[in-house]
Amino acid sequence: MRAIMATSFGPPDVLEPAELPTPQPGTGRLLVRVDLVGVHWVDTMVRLGRGPAVFPVTPPYVPGSGVAGTVVAVGDGVDDAWLGAKVVTRVEGGAYAEMAVAKAADALVVPEGLDSADALAVLFDGSTALALLERTPVHAGEKVLVMPGVGGAGSLLVQLANAAGATVIAAVRGEQKRALAEKLGAVAVEYDQLDSVGELDVVFDGIGGELGTTAIKLVKDGGRFSRYGMAAGGEVAVGAADGRRLASVVGMEQLQEFWPDAPRRMRYVLNEAAAGRLTPIIGRIYPLEQAATAHEDIAGRRFVGKILLTTGQA
Repeated sequence: MRAIMATSFGPPDVLEPAELPTPQPGTGRLLVRVDLVGVHWVDTMVRLGRGPAVFPVTPPYVPGSGVAGTVVAVGDGVDDAWLGAKVVTRVEGGAYAEMAVAKAADALVVPEGLDSADALAVLFDGSTALALLERTPVHAGEKVLVMPGVGGAGSLLVQLANAAGATVIAAVRGEQKRALAEKLGAVAVEYDQLDSVGELDVVFDGIGGELGTTAIKLVKDGGRFSRYGMAAGGEVAVGAADGRRLASVVGMEQLQEFWPDAPRRMRYVLNEAAAGRLTPIIGRIYPLEQAATAHEDIAGRRFVGKILLTTGQA
């Protein structure tokens, strides 16, 4: 089967096409013929060798953790009714490939009325956005900043917070992203104008760095600050004074706590998307062999929304 291998830790060009044996599903597992692969910001961090305690991988390895496709074989203990099902699922590594193995317990059938690309785009980012809101709830009338405001997770976080009745401010760069944020129901603000938004009740920071440091100063006393990414290269260091004055400060470690209850959240966001109440934003779909280009474009923030790979098997 065709696959993409990270031959070492390093820049995007360590991602190279490879031919590998087709894996076989073990007990409790499914073999999925992959149509689409989700490309996540965290994939780029793993490729760089960052966070080995959280992502203990050793090159060479096949990147990725989520796919959409069709079940073509089942292992022992799995009902044959899965065969032929269109699913989206987490996989235990090895997503950048034509075939992938997943736990049957992790697979979700794509709801009627939702195409596979939208289902995959909402699966992880939507469940993460929902988990962030469950960990740091927002309330009607509160003023909430989401940054980045129109990324894969950010765009869904904007929609969920807006549905909760909050006034949502989306941090963006450029007219295209501003227009999209406003279409999703947010007030758009350029990153270099964050100081203009006034006091905030809640900040969801997926960027970190200097922008995150600016944002935490905007949270009013008794407000909440949630860190879920560090696209700028580093997580915001919360000083003692901010720690005392804020009601809640949550760090990146929260992401590790989300998985045990992720299937419930995934079902919820899939159903919301199928009902038209949640709109995933797909930035671009690349051929599998262009995985390195996809990583470059994520790092360069060249596209709005979710990045996917296609195997061309659909």
